[in-house]
Amino acid sequence: SLVNPAVQARAAMASVTTAPIRTYDVRHRTVYRYAKPIERSTHLLRLTPRFDRLQEVLEHALTVSVPCQSVDFEDVFGNRVRRLHIDAPWTEMVIESTSKVRVSDVAPLDFRTLKTRSTIPLVWMPWQRQIMAPYLLPPELPESQLDELTEYAMSFVKRNDFDLLDTLLDINATIFKEYTYRQGSTTVFTTAFEVYANRRGVCQDFTNLFICLARLLGVPARYVCGYIHCPPGVTNTVQSEASHAWVQLYLPHVGWKGFDPTNGILTQTEHIRVAVGRNYIDATPTSGTIYVGGGPETLEVDVKVVRADP
Repeated sequence: SLVNPAVQARAAMASVTTAPIRTYDVRHRTVYRYAKPIERSTHLLRLTPRFDRLQEVLEHALTVSVPCQSVDFEDVFGNRVRRLHIDAPWTEMVIESTSKVRVSDVAPLDFRTLKTRSTIPLVWMPWQRQIMAPYLLPPELPESQLDELTEYAMSFVKRNDFDLLDTLLDINATIFKEYTYRQGSTTVFTTAFEVYANRRGVCQDFTNLFICLARLLGVPARYVCGYIHCPPGVTNTVQSEASHAWVQLYLPHVGWKGFDPTNGILTQTEHIRVAVGRNYIDATPTSGTIYVGGGPETLEVDVKVVRADP
């Protein structure tokens, strides 16, 4: 196309319309199976959707098929977490989370009516930088790779005349258009640079790349794990059959705003937030440690997101 990509991104975002408030029924079922009995283990579950001014949890239940001791708490990122301690032997564990959630993030660009414009580089007060420090530190990569990623990030800044929002919208749209969604092409250990070099991955990879680019530009970025509702007729249902990942960026005088580079959109009322953190490890739905027993593991995850509007 002869049209400047930055202009294309701005035009696309100018067409973002106010979304209707949505209510969803969500079921997230996880099944662990082991060849040999697990005799002792601990687990962390982040399966309770977040509750704030843009998302209301109307109902929630979390069940575990194995007898266990449990405690619920809020972690340092504000996520609701359940910690399990299991002493009884087991070879299969079923974890099922069911929720009814109302999402009202209807107008992600409504702040633009205030005629506020931020430019790169952003200037943070010392105490703001201190609070945002975990979200400003790029991943540990070789300096040569970070140099190349910084140059890549700055190419978006320059072609958007250093405007903050236009730069971020451009990055979001470019990852969607120029990177290939391909299951099985990456692992949880794939780095942001590898995603950039190979131009393929899944939602987790595109999120990690966007987070890295934003942090290199001094924009606080955090990882979001949750669900996306794919309307009937959408061909790419893979994202709606498992947990989905996207980015939240902290914009001055605006707050955290969601960007979904896998789909090239801003998050509105099709996205349901569950957990946030510096990276995937902080927000992963289920994790654990096996102390005794185990052997080969099989994991099944099934997510269903269904409209439940009154």
